[in-house]
Amino acid sequence: MASRTVLLLLLAVICTGFAAGEIPADCCLQVVNKHVPAKFIQSYFIQESGKGCSIPATVFTTKNGNALCVPHPDGHPWVQRVIKIIDQRN
Repeated sequence: MASRTVLLLLLAVICTGFAAGEIPADCCLQVVNKHVPAKFIQSYFIQESGKGCSIPATVFTTKNGNALCVPHPDGHPWVQRVIKIIDQRN
C-alpha cells in the first residue's frame, strides 16, 4: 500500500513538472502604446495569444537589453514601421 502511494505521488510530481514546462516564463501581461524610435531597438519578436500568453503583443528588445511590450503590429502602423526598419537592418 505504501509503495502504491509513493508511486502515485511520484507520478503527480512528474506530471506537474511537464505541465509547468509548457508555460512560457516571459509573457507580456500588458502593452504600452508609446512610440519607440527604431534606433533604440536591437531586435523583436511577436507574442501571439493562445500560445501560452494571454495577449498578443510585440516585444522589442532595446540595445540596453530591456524588453518593451508594445501592441501587436496588426492595426498599429508605427509598430509595423519599426519592425520593417529592424528587418532591413538585420
